[in-house]
Amino acid sequence: MGIHAGVVHKIAHRKAVAMKSNVTVTNGPSVAHRWTRSPRTVGKARAELLEVLTGWNLCAIEDEALVVPSELVTNAVRHARTSPGRQIETRYLREADGIRIEVHGPDTQRPTARVPGESGGYGLVLVDGLADRWGVEELDGAGKPVWAVVTLPHAY
Repeated sequence: MGIHAGVVHKIAHRKAVAMKSNVTVTNGPSVAHRWTRSPRTVGKARAELLEVLTGWNLCAIEDEALVVPSELVTNAVRHARTSPGRQIETRYLREADGIRIEVHGPDTQRPTARVPGESGGYGLVLVDGLADRWGVEELDGAGKPVWAVVTLPHAY
């Protein structure tokens, strides 16, 4: 099985498992951090999430979870139509069986999935494939949070 086929199989399996479960959000711990809008922020947000996953004993979902802030923070840095001084906030919230990853960007425009191609467009497709669910919340005022939930397989 090639790498691509393996990823597709893993995504399909995670989606099937997620559809069978009801996930309950707990009022457990959370971690939040504000970042400058810079391409370097992506790596910093990933490093912080890796520490959080380790501390919360969620290393089993590390591969899937670390892709989410990579894509969402990249989108917030690259596509925000606001002044450069506006910051991005990441929030990691512990759920009963996984983690909710939020990226609060300064732009009010909703992200839209594109058809992947040579110029990109893979970000939200990857998030949709790796997360059990994701979405965008509306806020009064500037900005919006884009979030994704990644959960442990039921074998854990």
